[in-house]
Amino acid sequence: MAATSEIRHDWTLKEVNALFALPFNDLLFQAQTVHRQHFDPNAVQVSTLLSIKTGACPEDCKYCPQSGHYNTGLEKEKLLEIEKVVQEAQTAKEKGATRFCMGAAWRNPREKDMPYVLEMVRRVKELKLETCMTLGMLDSDQAQSLKNAGLDYYNHNLDTSEQFYNHIITTRTYDDRLKTLANVRDAGMKVCCGGILGMGESADDRSGLLMQLANLPQHPESVPVNMLVKVQGTPLEEVEDLDPFEFIRTIAVARIMMPASHVRLSAGREEMNEQMQALCFMAGANSIFYGEKLLTTANPEADKDRMLFQKLGIHPEPYTTEHNEDQEEHAIIEAMEHERNKQFFYDASKSA
Repeated sequence: MAATSEIRHDWTLKEVNALFALPFNDLLFQAQTVHRQHFDPNAVQVSTLLSIKTGACPEDCKYCPQSGHYNTGLEKEKLLEIEKVVQEAQTAKEKGATRFCMGAAWRNPREKDMPYVLEMVRRVKELKLETCMTLGMLDSDQAQSLKNAGLDYYNHNLDTSEQFYNHIITTRTYDDRLKTLANVRDAGMKVCCGGILGMGESADDRSGLLMQLANLPQHPESVPVNMLVKVQGTPLEEVEDLDPFEFIRTIAVARIMMPASHVRLSAGREEMNEQMQALCFMAGANSIFYGEKLLTTANPEADKDRMLFQKLGIHPEPYTTEHNEDQEEHAIIEAMEHERNKQFFYDASKSA
């Protein structure tokens, strides 16, 4: 199959499996070719994720240490105070993040919590950061309220294929997830939606997940691809490891199928060596979660990411908006100069 940047919503399982079956070098070449038609190949979008409410989730997702169904030793925490969230967002911005993501371990947000999360969105937006939240299922009114508060992205993953889904989660249906995505779209927000690899799914399940994502009426603007982080006490703690090449292939196929979406290396990066991450970037990944913790699981330390960026000659993707462009450009340059002085990120503009 020849590389194409065409935006499609009619993928078949046979076509997706054919991409996965390509020789590894051919697949990565196609993915990188498509990637360069839509993105700076050396720019990576940098997000930071904060758990604003931890543990005691009523859902039974078999991979999740925050589920109240499993004894993982995780202590539950109440909703963070707004000022604490703003402080964490400011720190994330100073360290180079352009998007701040806030996650709560809920089945869905309760009405009494909505004023607090809406104020979090408004306060973080004042810092000139993109905002993202993952709060569980949303009804149409909740989605519209988040949009009105200024939320840019809403994350709601499909996790896996529809066929494998019931092996992982029984307390929320696949259609529930699709309905939330539709509510987010109808409200006018951007969608962050992906899945988790290495949960014991088949190759067809990985193809099916990508097919479901790419055949949505509009591709998710952000596609997080997680590698399972096995946590003691969860039902998946002893599942067989996924072959790293299968993970990289999934990144490449996601890039080909959703050419204009950001494909994010999400959970599991702590278990990936530099070589694997480099191949993922070659395969078309162009977003990472930056920070030492993703909700409750470990993530590479800041120095490791800085050194990897430097070795690969890649740099953070700047955050730009359609309004106040001069002001935003000045803020970006100022922030990058601040981080450059600390040698936090590699400056590609100074390479010859």
